[in-house]
Amino acid sequence: MPDLNRQNQLHQLAQLMLQATSLPTPTALPGLLLIQGAVPAHQLAAIYEPMIGLVIQGGKTITIGEQVISAQAPAYFVIPTDIPATGYVQQGPHGLPYLSVGLALNQQVLLDLLKDLPETEGQTQGRAALSACRPSAEMLDAWLRLLQLLNTPQAIPALAPVYEREILYWVLIGPQGWRLRQICSSGGKATRIRQAIHWIRENYTASLNIQTMANKSQLGVTTFHRQFKQMTGLSPIQYQKQLRLLEARKRLVFSHDSVSEAAYAVGYESPSQFNREYTRFFGAPPARDAASIRRMQVQ
Repeated sequence: MPDLNRQNQLHQLAQLMLQATSLPTPTALPGLLLIQGAVPAHQLAAIYEPMIGLVIQGGKTITIGEQVISAQAPAYFVIPTDIPATGYVQQGPHGLPYLSVGLALNQQVLLDLLKDLPETEGQTQGRAALSACRPSAEMLDAWLRLLQLLNTPQAIPALAPVYEREILYWVLIGPQGWRLRQICSSGGKATRIRQAIHWIRENYTASLNIQTMANKSQLGVTTFHRQFKQMTGLSPIQYQKQLRLLEARKRLVFSHDSVSEAAYAVGYESPSQFNREYTRFFGAPPARDAASIRRMQVQ
């Protein structure tokens, strides 16, 4: 009986996503994006912003440094901060398309919710690595009620915040709940690491001195490095490198920069090193990769 109920919930969710495309599709629900179908791998190589993702049909694999999140429907995952990553999707069984929903994390909503929860609730689990989790029937029901508001847009202002809060509650008490609490930490190491992440995003072309960043964060180098990797899944150097490569790819595809121009523009001093790292990260040399993406976009 529980499995039949879960299948019914997933079927109803799928029916509410008919408007979705292979690009993230905005909705009338604040912060909610839908996506379905064959999503190109180059589109999934991106900077993922803080969100909760729910895979409804098919599967999604996200690679963050050495960590791999494998989300086979039904599954949800938490992206706690801005994280560069690559990924690919698998279609559902029997020719059904890949389907997923993304809900942007709203720190203020989280803070308000945490005021109503005991400090110990949701903290019994160990600090698990970035991973996908199986949603409970209660969580799926909250997602379903949220998406059903697409059929009654007049009710969105009154009810969407209620269902969003409920979804966050179920995540908070689950294995990845500690990551949501980390987002809301107003002091200590987590805040300093978030500031470091913000600085790297704004200054990704600059030279990165870990000792200097650790000093600014008032942390030892080893602690800074460990805390940074715990939050992002990447070391600071990996984080910066992947930001550079993602930006370089945009320049090669959309600005038609030469390989050398793109390399220098994102902070590389050696085009040959750029070529090696780009090829390792994206699986093809820069010029060939950019040409392939441009061909796909005109088809």
